[in-house]
Amino acid sequence: MTNVSRCMSTQHPDNATTPFFADQEVIRGETEVKEAYYVFSHLDCREQMWDCEGKDVDSFVIEKLLMKYPYYFRKNKLGKDVFITLRVPNPAVEKSEGKVLLETLESIPRNFDIARGFNRDIAPIFEVILPMTRSHEELNRVFQYYKKVVVGKEKTRLGKGGMTIASWIGDFNPKEINVIPLVEDYDSLLNSHLIAEKYLEDKKPEYQRIFLARSDPALNYGSVAAVLLIKIALQRLYSKEEKLSVPILPILGVGSAPFRGNLKPTNILNCTTEYPSVQTFTIQSSFKYDHPERVVRESIESLNNTKRGKPLFIDERGAFGMIGKVMGEYQKEVEALAFLVNKICKYVPKKRARKLHIGLFGYARSVKGITLPRAIDFCASLYSLGIPPELLGLSALSERDFDALRDIYVHVEEDLEDAFCFANKNNFKYLSKDMRRRLDKALKLVDSERNKEYEEITERIAKDLRKGNYVNMGENIQKAAIMRSFLG
Repeated sequence: MTNVSRCMSTQHPDNATTPFFADQEVIRGETEVKEAYYVFSHLDCREQMWDCEGKDVDSFVIEKLLMKYPYYFRKNKLGKDVFITLRVPNPAVEKSEGKVLLETLESIPRNFDIARGFNRDIAPIFEVILPMTRSHEELNRVFQYYKKVVVGKEKTRLGKGGMTIASWIGDFNPKEINVIPLVEDYDSLLNSHLIAEKYLEDKKPEYQRIFLARSDPALNYGSVAAVLLIKIALQRLYSKEEKLSVPILPILGVGSAPFRGNLKPTNILNCTTEYPSVQTFTIQSSFKYDHPERVVRESIESLNNTKRGKPLFIDERGAFGMIGKVMGEYQKEVEALAFLVNKICKYVPKKRARKLHIGLFGYARSVKGITLPRAIDFCASLYSLGIPPELLGLSALSERDFDALRDIYVHVEEDLEDAFCFANKNNFKYLSKDMRRRLDKALKLVDSERNKEYEEITERIAKDLRKGNYVNMGENIQKAAIMRSFLG
């Protein structure tokens, strides 16, 4: 348990700048293999999430890492010192990707055999992340399929009285895998402790990890509501951990934009004190590539040297009242801005080779015909117009409400200050009178400095969008992102 990482590097495409080792702006294929090595060897981030869901993925990552960098991996064992953790599709939500899940599970024993010469009998991959988990049954299906089908077939005899598959091509290892639920929607976050409890009923692992999404809840319910939902989930998970006597180690999926978590190299202390019971924080692409390498290394070292603690107490009744207020206003405001977001998002620069994937907001709101891009493009779109998405929903709060929020969400003012400095009130004139009133009210909650250079670029973007002049749109969105030090 003490070897579970504090930092998990991910492939989220939220970076404004391209890493030095990439040969093109869109990171893909071989470059992602280089990235994994760079993360381990240069940044000292000990875990890399390998995304098999929502993008084209290299299933030979273990073999390529060992072949290209043998000296490093003879000293740093995959599965013991550094870790590759697979994110797989969830057939309950993405039926068409179900076979990708099976193919990925089948690759785990093959990777064990490949790594045997380096690792002896250490499994290089032994954990998978199941996105959009809503019940313990979904986790059990993955666990049991791997155990009974992938590994279980080794005992199957080929023909009457024939040899077993294990005798023919060798044993299948590891014998079991850990399945990590990634919970992303309102009910799943609040019930994450029950999902864990049910899943562990017939298992006694050394520990159980559970991944709490931060971006999709913000996209669905608003940034403040997402923070409060996660705090409730962490409190409930900690209570359940004490009852079960099995360490439950949360992973928090935070990005650099305040809307998506505000974890950047200059903000480590705020995140660890806001969420002290989190074991693992995600280190996304913007964190890695939009800051000087020395600063990134030092911040990861600082995070590695901190230890997990107890969650901050949260009054659930008060938090639910706040969530209800903010969430309702947020969703109304997003509906009003959806046309603008969908108009500009197609010009947001692409940073990773990804398959088309509809976010949870799209699923949830399709009844009303409202669809939105994924959280990174959503953020990038609104930031590029000088409308930080953190503003949305806050008009529901009175000054008294905001004072109460400070007691629950400790660093709310710092997070909002980091966001509001990218607001451009000059662009509010293009919005309805009601929306202008809402945004102005939200801006008054905290003091923030104007950024005149940023206002100039966002005014240019807004004017070009209004006139239908898209020639320099992508370039200007990129310039604004570099000023922010994150894409979205």
